[in-house]
Amino acid sequence: MQIVLKATEAQKQVFLARGIPAGIDVLTPDELPAHSSVAAYFDLLFEEEGLAFANITDAPVFVNAMIATANQLPANCIRMNAWNSFLERDLLEMAVGKNNRFALQAEQLIQALGWKYQWVPDVPGLIAARVIAMIINEAYFGLGDEISSKKEIDIAMKLGTNYPFGPFEWSEKIGLGRIQALLSKLSETSNRYLAAPALTKEIT
Repeated sequence: MQIVLKATEAQKQVFLARGIPAGIDVLTPDELPAHSSVAAYFDLLFEEEGLAFANITDAPVFVNAMIATANQLPANCIRMNAWNSFLERDLLEMAVGKNNRFALQAEQLIQALGWKYQWVPDVPGLIAARVIAMIINEAYFGLGDEISSKKEIDIAMKLGTNYPFGPFEWSEKIGLGRIQALLSKLSETSNRYLAAPALTKEIT
């Protein structure tokens, strides 16, 4: 079985570290021979570069899409959370639109890889990224109110909640621009997602 992965070198290393069973070859787009049969494609650079495998219509394409929902993507696209620090998680979040005929193929592929996964609602941010974006935003509200420093808030959150990273550390790993873009999208339907002034100021 072959799968094709478009990713940065750092993303590729994390992807491979999840575990690839014997008999499954991970190829880059440049390594793919002509007329090769590919079971699935993974596009981890969608948010930076746009859809990489738009010409693929007969196999599932896993797309790192936290803002775009399924109705904005080709029918064979499976949304997944591959933001920095989330691809390392044991559980992979995935989402598709209703009655997606590629969902079963996608599920079988992930099972063949031996990865844990969870289907989640097809909404911006899925679940984990939406929660973390809100935590980071609240931390920026606290920073703007001069409750404490970034370092002290990070320490307090790690010690108090046992999170692997503090909110500001998380924002650096993910990219504050991604957090702001997700909050902006979410705020279209609810004011509770409006970005903290301190967060917006840091980006601009």
